Amino acid sequence: MVVNWFRSIESTHLYLIDEIKKGNIKEPTLIGADFQTNGIGSRGNLWQSQIGNLFFSFCVEEKHLPKDLQLASISIYFAYLMKEVLSSFDSKTWLKWPNDFYLENRKIGGVITTKIGDKIIGSMGLNIVESPREFGILDVYVEPKKLTERFLENLEKKLSWKQVFSKYKIDFQNSKDYFCHLGGELKSLSQAKLCEDGSIELDKRRVYSLR
Repeated sequence: MVVNWFRSIESTHLYLIDEIKKGNIKEPTLIGADFQTNGIGSRGNLWQSQIGNLFFSFCVEEKHLPKDLQLASISIYFAYLMKEVLSSFDSKTWLKWPNDFYLENRKIGGVITTKIGDKIIGSMGLNIVESPREFGILDVYVEPKKLTERFLENLEKKLSWKQVFSKYKIDFQNSKDYFCHLGGELKSLSQAKLCEDGSIELDKRRVYSLR
């Protein structure tokens, strides 16, 4: 995978999408930065960024992902690959459904995914050194570029969705103490049922994780 790292950028996510649409990116590529001025979080929210935190975006073609990985599972899959990296550094980070990194009861980061043609764009943010008051920071210090390298190593292993899901569903039990956004409302996950494709059944509706 080609890696391009910037000192400063408006948003790795928006930059990568723009370059794909212009036809400037023809191969698997990762865009990282030391600082973002206008990072994108879930549901279009601003992801506040400080130097020393982690933010990168990458694109891969669907055909290069595991054959049993469905579109509904992609954000969970990418998040779990990074969670495994963090665990290797003895972090206690866990994943709240569908795409958030948590430490105890505070969000410390997240994943968003976008599909353009046959390309999947994954973007990741993680508070390593600083965060807004209502969020938390990672419980171990690892240099952002090192985390990125280790994530790419995991991605290249092409672990099957079956392998990832068997571990992820254990983490999902922690999510039942929290809420998710459904139809513009906050809904408790206490009665949510996790499905094999990473979606959940909640209030007699099927809810998917792709954002």
